Amino acid sequence: MIPHYETQHNGYTISTNKNALNVPLIHQFLSEDSYWAQQIPLPTVITSINNSLCFGMYFEDQQVGFARLITDAATFAYLADVFIVPAHRGKGLSKWMLAIIHAHPHLQGLRRWLLGTKDAHSLYEQFGWKRFGDEQTQRFMQLHNPNVYNQQTER
Repeated sequence: MIPHYETQHNGYTISTNKNALNVPLIHQFLSEDSYWAQQIPLPTVITSINNSLCFGMYFEDQQVGFARLITDAATFAYLADVFIVPAHRGKGLSKWMLAIIHAHPHLQGLRRWLLGTKDAHSLYEQFGWKRFGDEQTQRFMQLHNPNVYNQQTER
């Protein structure tokens, strides 16, 4: 189990303490405002949080950002659900969050990190992320059910 991690900068706090997360805010953003998780059910969000290393960003005790990492903390991590609420965008907070995630002491030495993005390539490239080349495109595969949340099938 990875211990809680917390840091502060310019009045903002990033913490991995799941007890501080505003789950209704996270669900609302993902299900209504994100392009990648439209209509995601609340129980699915709760399960994803419970089984991930989560980073909440807070300003004056209000959550303003989120990211989660699915990882074995030894070889691999998948970065998902990264967002900053609109009222706090344009302040470099997503860059700060990524810097904190990458610097987390229990995530050093991972062989591979992955993520999917439609519109934030330039942000991630600032941290050394690369788009898949031909070799990776040929090697990696996926199972994808884009309508899973529309089917309302919960475990």
